[in-house]
Amino acid sequence: MRHDAQGLPISTDSAAAAAAFDHVVAGYLGYRADTPQRLAALLAVAPDFALAHCLQGYMTMLAYKQSVVPAARQAAATAGRLGIDATAREQLHVAALEAWVDGELDAALAAWEAILRAHPHDVLAIRLSHFVNFWLGRAHDMAASIERVLPHWSPAMPGYSTVLACRCFAQEECGNYLAAEPDGRRAIELSPGDLWAAHAVAHVLEMQGRRSEGIQWLTGLAPNWEGGNNLQHHLWWHCALFRLEQRDFDEVLALYDTRFRNLSAPLTVAAPDVYIDVQNAASMLFRLERQGVDVGDRWHELADHAEARVGDCLSAFTLPHWMMALAATGRGEAAGRMIEGMRAFASNRGTLAPIVRDYALPISQAVCAHRAGNHAEAVALMRPALGGMWRLGGSHAQQDVLEQVFLDAAARAGQTDDVRLVLERAAGRRAIPLERMVGWHEAAHQFSL
Repeated sequence: MRHDAQGLPISTDSAAAAAAFDHVVAGYLGYRADTPQRLAALLAVAPDFALAHCLQGYMTMLAYKQSVVPAARQAAATAGRLGIDATAREQLHVAALEAWVDGELDAALAAWEAILRAHPHDVLAIRLSHFVNFWLGRAHDMAASIERVLPHWSPAMPGYSTVLACRCFAQEECGNYLAAEPDGRRAIELSPGDLWAAHAVAHVLEMQGRRSEGIQWLTGLAPNWEGGNNLQHHLWWHCALFRLEQRDFDEVLALYDTRFRNLSAPLTVAAPDVYIDVQNAASMLFRLERQGVDVGDRWHELADHAEARVGDCLSAFTLPHWMMALAATGRGEAAGRMIEGMRAFASNRGTLAPIVRDYALPISQAVCAHRAGNHAEAVALMRPALGGMWRLGGSHAQQDVLEQVFLDAAARAGQTDDVRLVLERAAGRRAIPLERMVGWHEAAHQFSL
């Protein structure tokens, strides 16, 4: 039996398989664009290695795309069949994948945390737990998971920068900005190309209103992102968000077209509907339009992809963003089908069904009503969802655009109590006054919070 890079036993006797496995995991942790090719190489050299097939299923589910779930289910079945004599830890990984495929995300998280109680060096379980908790809006669970394993790690261990990056981001999302930042910066010192660490520190800087510093941080690190996957698009979105706050709208559009929604870029051509890319694009177009910026025909290609994803609800937070594109382009019939798709999904079992029912659905309906000029209706639809909107997942910086939908609708409807409501919510989370934020400045000034 061989061991992985963190010293954990893996059920293969092949040195080549162990090395290939570590190469895939390193690619996943580092957000490398060639991770699928690394995975194919692993499966070629170790077709009977159960954990390799489990890893294939994990990588498939990370797309948050309904059409690929059957492939993940097949990978889980193969891993289960091959893993009868695998270690208990590896069998728990297979159980986590099976639960994820079935939509039982709480069961998957329980399996990963069971792994980590016995094997705190399992960096794959650490990262997957972090990721799924994030997309369920569970910042405190992210933080707790990392805090439990961190004492078992040291800088000499492969993957340590990933653990620090996850701690930074979890603490930032919990509002502990001063505690978060040093870990993110230390992770970059250890691994300058760590995209998640760059991302985590960018969030700290954004929440503290350190815009010029944020631009310098990201542009200074950008040369290290060569070979990265779509997360580098998200990092450029953060750079554009800093520029937006400086009211440099021309530069924001330039970054949109050349950095985070470049339709001719190889990553975009290969996968034009990746959920994070859609969130980046739609949220930025909405923000720009609120500032009176003409965004041209940029909504249309997003709407084309939205129509193709009707009924796909695996990324609950992306659903209102798809709806922004459909509503902006007047595609009422497609928007109606997307609403019905959400209703159908909400009747299913699984962790996401009630989240879609209670939050993604009414917020998406509010997006449509807002675009149609039915502002009071948008407020009425969205108000009950505000308090639990965090369950959709996404960061504070990402959720901000949904709160701006409510703010804009309430202001246009003349509903001052609702304007105050959302202003107070936003002000309670930020380390800077709302008067310093482009999307909130006017309303905050008017109501003098």
